[in-house]
Amino acid sequence: MQSLTKQAVAPYGEQRVVKGVRLLAELNELTAWHNQHCKEYRRILDVMYGGRRKAMSLEEVPFLPVRLFKTIELVSVPRESVVRTLTSSGTTAQQPSKVFLDKETAHQQSRVLTAIMKDYLGPQRLPMAIIDHAGVLNNRYTFSARGAGVLGYSQFGRDHVYLLNESMQINWEAIEGFLARHSAETVLLFGFTYMVWKYLYEGSITAGRQLDFSNSILIHGGGWKKLADQQVSNEEFKSGLHDQFGIHRVHNYYGMVEQTGSVFMECEAGFFHASGFSDVLVRQPESLEVTSIAEIGVLQLLSNVPRSYPGHSLLSEDLGMLIGEDDCVCGRRGKYFLVHGRLPQAELRGCSDTHQEGR
Repeated sequence: MQSLTKQAVAPYGEQRVVKGVRLLAELNELTAWHNQHCKEYRRILDVMYGGRRKAMSLEEVPFLPVRLFKTIELVSVPRESVVRTLTSSGTTAQQPSKVFLDKETAHQQSRVLTAIMKDYLGPQRLPMAIIDHAGVLNNRYTFSARGAGVLGYSQFGRDHVYLLNESMQINWEAIEGFLARHSAETVLLFGFTYMVWKYLYEGSITAGRQLDFSNSILIHGGGWKKLADQQVSNEEFKSGLHDQFGIHRVHNYYGMVEQTGSVFMECEAGFFHASGFSDVLVRQPESLEVTSIAEIGVLQLLSNVPRSYPGHSLLSEDLGMLIGEDDCVCGRRGKYFLVHGRLPQAELRGCSDTHQEGR
């Protein structure tokens, strides 16, 4: 099977019709690949879709409920080809998802993420501060979603420094040294949403110390449940970081471990964008019919990256709303949307939501 992303796809440059034809062909090819190489997936197509293999539109591409990855090990390459296993974040009482990567899929994930992030960060690697501790990368074969995120985004930085110690306390010496070395440069901050707020923002307030990160770009993601419980909105999150650190360039990202790489980045106008490597559909929770623009439903996420496992079309457990396509004020083409939280009774599974204090 040829690499689906070998062509130089502009992340946000294709018009709707051009992207739709290309992406549908790639997704149909992936459906055929997984049908041939994953007997569990083939059985699901037979039972759920009456054996249908080829879709005539993106809306017809067979999808799997993302929760299925918690109960079945879905893999479309020989086990000896698996070089990394990703697991979703979860508490000890929850069954995590497992995602199996071969070398090619891992490479494609990195390549796609790089293409997307260059649009937001530029072509040069930036001095990078990670709002976590170094121990999150201890096991290089089996990664949590949190570890996978840190590893994936680290490729966009240099002179990496971890701002927390293993007790989740701020490492003031490391921060001050980093800021002194890069006082005249734009720096990249990366962290999971709740950890940015809990350990950096609230930690600095408790210590009575402010930091100057005014010349920085913050990339964050991983779940809002705990902040929503504290009634911290996206606007309040950004306002607090601006007041405490001077940060004014903040981009949230939306994605899940089951589709690592093809993330949906938040633009300057506050909307998540599908790139040339992905798409999004919104379905009514009960009928699963595709909704219209500005109607809340369940998000279905499409990606042309997953080859080692059948994760190219997944029905998430998140509610969202499609806002438009090809006409966002930020200038990026593609669908753009908002996320409105979890389905009722859905598990708490954001990367940072499930962080257990002290670990």
